Amino acid sequence: MSYVSGFIPVIPLKNSVLFPDIAMPLRVGREKSISALQKALKENHWVVLLTQKNPDDNINKMEDLYSVGTLAKVESFRVDPDGSYNVLVKAHQRVRVVQTQETEGFFEVQSEGYEDRGVMDKKTEEALLSSLHLLSDELLDLLPGSAKQVKEMLDDIEDLTTLSNMVAAYADISVTEKQDILETATLKDRTLKLLDRLQELKERLKVQRGIRDKLNESFQQSQKETILREQMRVIREELGEGENGDLFSKFKERIEKAGMPLEAFELASNQLKRLETINSASPEYQMIRTHLELMLDLPWSKSSDQKEIDLDDAERILNEDHYGLEKIKGRILQHLAVMKLRKSHQGSILMFIGPPGVGKTSLGKSIARALGKKYVRVSLGGVRDDAEIRGHRRTYIGALPGRIISAIKKAGENDPVFVLDEIDKLTKGFGGDPASAMLEVLDPEQNNSFQDHYLDTPFDLSKVFFIATANSLEGIPLPLLDRMEVVDLSGYTIDEKKQIAQRYLWPKQLKEHGLDNESLKITEEALLKLLTHYTREAGVRDLQRKIATICKFMSLKLVKTDGRGLTVDVKDLEEILGSERFSSDMTETLLPPGVVTGLAWTPVGGDILFIESAQMAGTGQLLLTGQLGEVMQESAKIALSLLKSRLPLADPLLDFSKKDIHVHVPAGAIPKDGPSAGLTMVASMASLLLGKPVDPKLAMSGEISLRGSILPVGGIKEKVIAAHRAGVREVILCNKNEKDLKEIPKEILKDIQFHFVEDVNDVLKLTLGVELPRWERLPPPPPSPGTPPMIPTV
Repeated sequence: MSYVSGFIPVIPLKNSVLFPDIAMPLRVGREKSISALQKALKENHWVVLLTQKNPDDNINKMEDLYSVGTLAKVESFRVDPDGSYNVLVKAHQRVRVVQTQETEGFFEVQSEGYEDRGVMDKKTEEALLSSLHLLSDELLDLLPGSAKQVKEMLDDIEDLTTLSNMVAAYADISVTEKQDILETATLKDRTLKLLDRLQELKERLKVQRGIRDKLNESFQQSQKETILREQMRVIREELGEGENGDLFSKFKERIEKAGMPLEAFELASNQLKRLETINSASPEYQMIRTHLELMLDLPWSKSSDQKEIDLDDAERILNEDHYGLEKIKGRILQHLAVMKLRKSHQGSILMFIGPPGVGKTSLGKSIARALGKKYVRVSLGGVRDDAEIRGHRRTYIGALPGRIISAIKKAGENDPVFVLDEIDKLTKGFGGDPASAMLEVLDPEQNNSFQDHYLDTPFDLSKVFFIATANSLEGIPLPLLDRMEVVDLSGYTIDEKKQIAQRYLWPKQLKEHGLDNESLKITEEALLKLLTHYTREAGVRDLQRKIATICKFMSLKLVKTDGRGLTVDVKDLEEILGSERFSSDMTETLLPPGVVTGLAWTPVGGDILFIESAQMAGTGQLLLTGQLGEVMQESAKIALSLLKSRLPLADPLLDFSKKDIHVHVPAGAIPKDGPSAGLTMVASMASLLLGKPVDPKLAMSGEISLRGSILPVGGIKEKVIAAHRAGVREVILCNKNEKDLKEIPKEILKDIQFHFVEDVNDVLKLTLGVELPRWERLPPPPPSPGTPPMIPTV
């Protein structure tokens, strides 16, 4: 069974055979191979690698290739200036070609998995594994240079299949012999063939080693040292590392001055010793040098100039950079006060959560400015490999340190303000769970010894001021959320947006477009219309784009009028931005019976939605549309059951058995779910059944239970702000949500009348003027004469 089905592009190999579980860099330069690779990159990155029977021939037909090869995936690629590709492929499975087709000048094949046949007993497998380990070690001892790392890597492999593939791939045997081993059906036969070839290779290497030993003995020690010194001098001169800039002396001096902890110091010293003994032309030389340079560039003991935290100055900077957000600023100042008292950054990690464009990331910049520290930011959106956080192990080709260590290196100080942007966008992928890797970064009890796989020694992150940002809590695992303190940033009111536009956005865009307040102005009426008729968002990002559009449009006019000052008025907005996108009062039109205004929470802020109901002749069925989730579907069913049990008290002629009710929530293309639409659904269905419209300026949010109780919901602040933007003047909420009004700005509270309810009957009275009798608990009946008293049992 192959990993993938269908036709897969073929890339021919000239002088190599790729075995399963092996990653190999390839250079793809032939026109047909480039076409095949490009198709694979457009689809799923899978290719079939088949070796040419004659490496000197052109590939004109499939018979020029072996029919057994490997299914591989393109892990990474780079395009050279001449149009050729340098790719890294990793083989996953042996396959046999089943069917062939030629498209667009290259071959594609359907393949089947070429699995091992037969079963090998445990003793035979252990014997073959031991023999292969022993013979591999002997071969490595015969090779010139140090092979300690390769030995350690092979010794750690206890699986015969993996070891045989690894040894066969890198053994110095012919391509024909490698292909023969790849095509061998059973693991036992493959291993035996490989052992035969390795034994032949061992004898050949013994002869070569004997020749080298005899040649070395013919040199006098003094002549050997003279030649080596001369070679070293010439190499250093070629590299520009003469007596005044000796590379190794510089490295040694930097290691001593870096202020590393003992473990890191010992690792750096050992790496320098290895660097001195390795030929500079060796690939390992560059790997060790790159790792050593990373260690020396990290700020092990370099901190920012420690100054006393000035809370008044910090408050001034926060007020300069951001308008509003009083609660959030207060929480930040509390955090800074604790840091000042403890003289330490350790403690809770702040996480700013809120819609896009409300200033989460820019708050991090302001904190860095207030503390006089470096500011670094890492975007975690789309990261699905824990190696992005912890780094790759240096044994892999193209290994790199993780984003955390790379950002610390860029900061140049070990105590920057570090913003982890979009932490809710981390995704779990094939390469591991990056959210789990973040636990060590954000846990104050662990991050003083953060271990990056590439760095390979602990680094102290306890001095870093971490700030995380997210749009929603939904994508954050609970263990990671437990390490952070959530600070909620909801959307801005119209008045706050107006102040932000006047104080920050308008001057900023004028400067970016080469303008000033004298050359271009905007009236308050035009700005207010821009806020109410052209933008409707929780943050101010879209508002900034609209202001930038105005500046671009007016720049052309200014050039044509020789720079005379211009003013943007209300009448100019339609010419610049087009027709109005939003009505200033979305709820001003009269709604028919069955349509009710509801309130919803989204990851990008609050919003209003309309729940629509219609009825037709039928058999009492309930139809639901609008991509409703399971929770909203259950709310609709509960709402209908409640109305069936209560509305006949107001209208005895209602017959639910002869009507079908259809409930729809626009827009139908957007999935919706959540426990806050039950109240609105009750009002919508009741309005339809009784034929009475509900005031469109009356909105509501709450959940219902089957006994008619109104249950509290979350996101009240975001929902009420959205209702105010849409022109709602009355809001119905659960009485237990009254405490949430403390977080809502006072200018909104004075414009909206709130009704707090605890039962469905209250809702029907407020929305439709229908008063139903309340259910009351009846007293127990008196005991009948002669009935003996109840004796409680214990």
